[in-house]
Amino acid sequence: MIVRNACRCVFALALLAAACGWLEPTPALAQAASAPAPMTVDAAQWRQDLAAWRAQREREIDAPDGWLTLVGLDWLKPGINSVGAAADNHIQVRSQAPDHIGLLTVSGKTVQLLAPGGGFPPELTIDGKPAREGAITVGGAKPSIMAWRGLTLVVLERGGRYVLRIKDANSPTRTGFHGLNWYAPDLDYRLTAKWIPFTPPHIEKIPTVIGTTLDLPAPGIAEFMIGGATLRLEPVIEAGEANVLFFILRDQTSQTTTYQAARFLHTGLPDHGLGQPGLLTLDFNRLENPPCAYTPYATCPLPPDQNRLPVTLEAGEQRYAH
Repeated sequence: MIVRNACRCVFALALLAAACGWLEPTPALAQAASAPAPMTVDAAQWRQDLAAWRAQREREIDAPDGWLTLVGLDWLKPGINSVGAAADNHIQVRSQAPDHIGLLTVSGKTVQLLAPGGGFPPELTIDGKPAREGAITVGGAKPSIMAWRGLTLVVLERGGRYVLRIKDANSPTRTGFHGLNWYAPDLDYRLTAKWIPFTPPHIEKIPTVIGTTLDLPAPGIAEFMIGGATLRLEPVIEAGEANVLFFILRDQTSQTTTYQAARFLHTGLPDHGLGQPGLLTLDFNRLENPPCAYTPYATCPLPPDQNRLPVTLEAGEQRYAH
């Protein structure tokens, strides 16, 4: 005990001497001085909160409209696009569905739904109301949802083009769901990072798996340490999520135990806001797979070069076993 306390005193004096200019700081001292002190946390409460978050994530993945229900992602061409289960449609729905659901017509920036010959199938709705011909809302926070029993169809805008996303609540990928795979909780992967704001913020071009690019605001950089190495990650902000930082990253576990393309991490804002230097908690135990880990019909973003880390983060969600 005496030796340990003495060592602490010597170390503290050395830091003070370095700070006052009495001696040249060694790399180890400089590293210790620059690393932010970890924010205190109740370990038991942290584990409880993490378990609840992981359980909620599994419920969202397995939801009737979750990522496991995706069964189609088809580009719309200008003009008329017939949709339905029959083979003569431009877009064939490969699930239990009416032979002819409707005609999606694309003219410039307008997408309309028209009835097929014989009219709309019974039970087809748009935003919960009986289907009617007319323009539909594309993309945005509340795109129009066409539904028939457990089937939903939504038109989205991607890279200046329109794509039809089809979900089936009774898809084999959902009915065969058997849970997610996680690393064991590890408090060592809950880190305190320095927040370094960009002045001014800039727009980051984020690539996607379908070859398009997303232009998203990048407000700054989170700098942290793992295994003695100083690392940086650059988050972006998604539309409608002003209070959430979105990190798209990849680390060396992608070669072995985690999803190959990327993993995601969502955090709150730094303690002094986005525009001022401060501290930010990064809990890599909450790393999650992108939708593309569960279905080939998603349009996931990929990590920018600066977010491809040369270290292993053995925390968070592992590869999904289909």
